[in-house]
Amino acid sequence: MKFGFDIDDTLINLREHAFHLYNRKLNRNVDISLFHDLDKVEIHELFGMTAEEGGKMWKNSLEEIYYISCPQYPDAAETLQKLEKEGHEIYYITARPKEHGERTMEWMIQNGFPVQKDRFFYGMNDEEKIHIIKDLQLDYYFDDKPAVLETLRDLPLNVFAKNQSYNRHLDTPRITEWSELFDLLIEKAE
Repeated sequence: MKFGFDIDDTLINLREHAFHLYNRKLNRNVDISLFHDLDKVEIHELFGMTAEEGGKMWKNSLEEIYYISCPQYPDAAETLQKLEKEGHEIYYITARPKEHGERTMEWMIQNGFPVQKDRFFYGMNDEEKIHIIKDLQLDYYFDDKPAVLETLRDLPLNVFAKNQSYNRHLDTPRITEWSELFDLLIEKAE
C-alpha cells in the first residue's frame, strides 16, 4: 500500500511549538487553552498581531520553528517505521517552501522518520498537493488542513484528518494519536 503524509501539524506539532516560541519571544503568557480552541491555522491573532505582523514574525522565526526542538507527535516516527517494515511505501507531501525542502528531509531522517528521497515532495502550495497525490495513486493520505482535505473528497483514496481544532468541522475520518493508526486500518478493511 502507498501512504502519504503531510508533515506540519500532521506528524510534527509545529503550530503549538510556534505558539510557545511566540510566548517566549514576545514575553507573553497567552493561555494554551486559547490555542486549543483556535478555529483557524494562523496563530498571530492570539498575540494581538495583524496578518502582516504575524507573517513577519513567522518568517523571522522559521529557523527556530522548523528546525530547533520542534516535537513530533507521540508515536509518529515509530508508526511510519512499522509501516515501512511491513512493506508499505511512505510518501511525504509538504507545502514547505523549496528553500527548506532538503533541510526538512534531513531533519525528518535525523528524527527517525523513514525517508526515501524520491518519495519526498515539497515546495508546492497546499492546493497543488492534489496533483501529486493523484499522480502517486496513494491508498491513504493524512493531512491537517481543511483546504487540502476538501480537495481530496472525490479521489479514490482513504483520506484522514489529523485532528486539530481548526478542522473539527470536517466530516472526514480522523486520527488523533498515531498509535491508533493500525486499529483504524483494520476498521477500514472490515
